[in-house]
Amino acid sequence: MSELNINTNPGFFTRISAAMSKLRDSEKKIVEFIEHNQEEIIHLSITEVAERSETSESSVVRLCKRLGYKGFQDLKIHLAKEVIAPEKQIHEVIEKGDDVVVIKKKVFQSNIQALYDSIEVCNDEELQKAVVAISKARLIEFYGTGGSGTVALDAQHKLLKLGVKSFAYNDSVLQAMSASVLTEQDVVIGISHTGSNTEVLAAMKLAKEAGATLICITNSSKSPITNISDIVLQTASNETLFRTDAISSRIAQLTIIDVLVAAVANQQYEIFYNNLQKTRKSTIDKKM
Repeated sequence: MSELNINTNPGFFTRISAAMSKLRDSEKKIVEFIEHNQEEIIHLSITEVAERSETSESSVVRLCKRLGYKGFQDLKIHLAKEVIAPEKQIHEVIEKGDDVVVIKKKVFQSNIQALYDSIEVCNDEELQKAVVAISKARLIEFYGTGGSGTVALDAQHKLLKLGVKSFAYNDSVLQAMSASVLTEQDVVIGISHTGSNTEVLAAMKLAKEAGATLICITNSSKSPITNISDIVLQTASNETLFRTDAISSRIAQLTIIDVLVAAVANQQYEIFYNNLQKTRKSTIDKKM
């Protein structure tokens, strides 16, 4: 069997997902044209693309630069790789007949690719806003259910090791009760891969009415949870057959949590370092 390769650079569609909200109308028209003519675009000139998308050559060049490509030719080369051998098929799809060695490679590569893609789509400014909000918060709460609920619990655990008291709720009743009595000094971090979890959304709406700052960690840039959140931290991972609750999405979410915790700790390094030593020492006799 041929060796599977990891694409260490984010693909065209991953870049589009990250940049879409910042694109001009003319650039969005070009993106729409490319999406509907993926294979044909490879053989078109920049002039033809501009004419057929009813934009201009300068708009095409501007889009290429905004997406991190050297120019239109560079964009076509990278797009061709995805069209000929779609990224998601390279590292994600587990097919009938795959043996354990192939499955191992596909699962590992899928998880690694999720991190490469997530580092591109997670906005640095939004991350900084989240760190500031968490650092100033009187109380921090994490809401999530199912797999995202375990991520919420992990976040609470990591903050507690630093001496930061927070709460993680994966029960919808407790989420709603707690959210209703929050204040403007508090922060809620909602975790949802799809961004459409009705229970988490309901609790976050209550928290917003109470005046709390809302942060979301989600894979979808256009979802209900992003619409109500003050700060959006986006991940990038795909869920397919046999992996509808893919660990790759959890790994991406956990990594965002790790970044937040490390950045918050770095705000008052000595204090949090000392707290970390205290919490570690407190559990020494409980470890086998």
